[in-house]
Amino acid sequence: MGEKGPACLDWYFWLDDTPRPGFMNMAIDSSLLALAESDGVGILRLYRWAPACVSFGRHEPVARRYDRARFRTLGVDAVRRPTGGRAVWHDAELTYAVAAPLGMLGTLQESCRRIHAMLRDALLLLGVDAALAPRPPLAAGLPRGRCFDAATGGEVLVGERKVAGSAQLRTGTALLQHGSLLLADDQQRLADLGATPAPDRPARTLPLGRPVAFVDAAAAVAEAARHWTGRWHDIIDGEPIVESAAAYADGFRSETWTWCR
Repeated sequence: MGEKGPACLDWYFWLDDTPRPGFMNMAIDSSLLALAESDGVGILRLYRWAPACVSFGRHEPVARRYDRARFRTLGVDAVRRPTGGRAVWHDAELTYAVAAPLGMLGTLQESCRRIHAMLRDALLLLGVDAALAPRPPLAAGLPRGRCFDAATGGEVLVGERKVAGSAQLRTGTALLQHGSLLLADDQQRLADLGATPAPDRPARTLPLGRPVAFVDAAAAVAEAARHWTGRWHDIIDGEPIVESAAAYADGFRSETWTWCR
């Protein structure tokens, strides 16, 4: 099953079962990246969002694509990620973050493939027929718009539907990759917030073909990830990480950062 990551000294697993606002989730993920840089460990965090939130990619031209006034009128929370990619609506999903030294998971392409293969294997454990998306022709270019509108190659598919999207940041010594595994089809909420009129919505569907609870998806991801070689440890008390994340929280809470492009 799946691909084993390169051997490492220690992996830590954290089921963060306290739903948190967007700015805090991004601050915690940034704190995990700092831990991977300073301590040379790998960390897998699974988490949720409250309230529901839109996250934008680090370099996404948000001001051209979305109506800031509509966000305020509808009371929709928003945050800009430290990673790239396109907009995601975070609500009915399992969100993951992997932080690790660069040598533990390989190049950008290798690390993305290994993480996506792990997510695919988790879905297979749940009895969901998942596969990795083929890489499109180079001439096709990268799709614009919402993250889950189209696959760019290597993401997790159920049928022809992209069900897991990811984005990665690499520093000189470590990487942070985080993404969403859709448990319900609510990405069309982004169309209501766009700078142009929203098209008619397709019928709401179950991306995985059947209902899957967050706790069941989390258990499957944890089991699939443990096929990566190394010593695994559970983080029982994540409060020290939350406290260290306070150093990043104000930056991600700032509307200047969120709407900077």
